[in-house]
Amino acid sequence: MTELGPIAWPPAPIKTERLVLREPEARDRAAVIELLASPEVGTYLGGPRPRDELEHAMPGTPSRRPGLFVVDLDGAMIGRITLAKDTGHLRQAAGRAELGYLFLPQAWGHGYAAEACAAVLDWCTRALPGEPVVLATQTANLRSMRLAAKLGFTEVERYEAYGAEQWFGMWSPVASSG
Repeated sequence: MTELGPIAWPPAPIKTERLVLREPEARDRAAVIELLASPEVGTYLGGPRPRDELEHAMPGTPSRRPGLFVVDLDGAMIGRITLAKDTGHLRQAAGRAELGYLFLPQAWGHGYAAEACAAVLDWCTRALPGEPVVLATQTANLRSMRLAAKLGFTEVERYEAYGAEQWFGMWSPVASSG
């Protein structure tokens, strides 16, 4: 991930009705390991990462970088959202802000991802006025496809990568504000 442009980082924590979006802290380490080692979370991401490898490699405080938000529910991390430019993994996203999200399986089905992602998109509208945001997911990931639609992303293209059909969509603050 590279810079998000002329944004002061980190922003003040973003508060929604039920959640707080904030920078990672040392207390999040176990949840980050659980998230990245989860077979359910890894289903559409090439599989889970080995827990022992994560335990060994992860510093005491999980990675802090511009565009990375921890999603906190009642003082505990339930997921992470990234908003990054030029991650390099998608030619379609070059130069654009890309939204990514991972949530612990026990947080699925409660609307937390929609609430948190909508708050990040709202923050992006203020921090980067007029900036479109892109998102990519496997078409087989029905939960992610539903979330993208709920957030107002529109399909730009579908393509094959990583042995599966991928969906690439775009969200525009102008189109989404009306």
